[in-house]
Amino acid sequence: MVEKTGGHAGRRPVLLLLHGMGATGDVWLPWAPYLEQHWPGRWLAPDLAGHGWAPPLPSYSFVGFAQQVAQALAPDDRLVVLGHSLGGVVGLALAARDAETPVDAVVGLGIKALWSPAELTRAAEVAARPVSWFASRTEAARRYLRVSGLAGLLSPDHPVVDAGLRQVDGRWRLAMDPTAFAVGEPDVAALLAATDVPVVLARGENDPMVTDEHLKEYGVPVATLPGLGHNAHVEDPAAVLALLDRYR
Repeated sequence: MVEKTGGHAGRRPVLLLLHGMGATGDVWLPWAPYLEQHWPGRWLAPDLAGHGWAPPLPSYSFVGFAQQVAQALAPDDRLVVLGHSLGGVVGLALAARDAETPVDAVVGLGIKALWSPAELTRAAEVAARPVSWFASRTEAARRYLRVSGLAGLLSPDHPVVDAGLRQVDGRWRLAMDPTAFAVGEPDVAALLAATDVPVVLARGENDPMVTDEHLKEYGVPVATLPGLGHNAHVEDPAAVLALLDRYR
């Protein structure tokens, strides 16, 4: 698992930043200046299994994603987890009592809590497709931005895109293992019941994937970020980072 690390060693909690489906840990690199100023300790932004430079899993589950992350953590790390979408679910799985991972708190941003049968069927169909190849980096980059939900937020030539692409024999493909889309629907209620640590569920006000009403059903604090969408961490890093103020 490739990690991006920053900050200074010490006894403060380590901030673990987990990306969403289709993205890579590099999506957090623009956060570096904010973290240097506002996060007092170390931070990690790994690639989840089957994304970026992380190897794939034989089959995908939220627990499997979490176990892959946990294997690369230092034994004495205590974690505050900020996870986006898929990464938020993985953060909850890491915080489960039986996972025995030293998580102090989880902020889940943009977790899609409810899935329709049609959406699950669509995800399974995408997972079953063969890898697509492209004649140019630009074509592959545009597909990467659509798959990761970053279209319109980053340009195809943005450095963050590089980790999501691979060039083989003059052709380009996405680095992601497409079968990761078969991970299925998270049981958010069960994940929350399995942990004793503080959890905040957050969303951008304009996020079409989840509503305040959905999140409030789970009985944990809900934070709504005005004017932001599903990728609020890309749109306004400072606003999302402020959700972590109580855990510094």
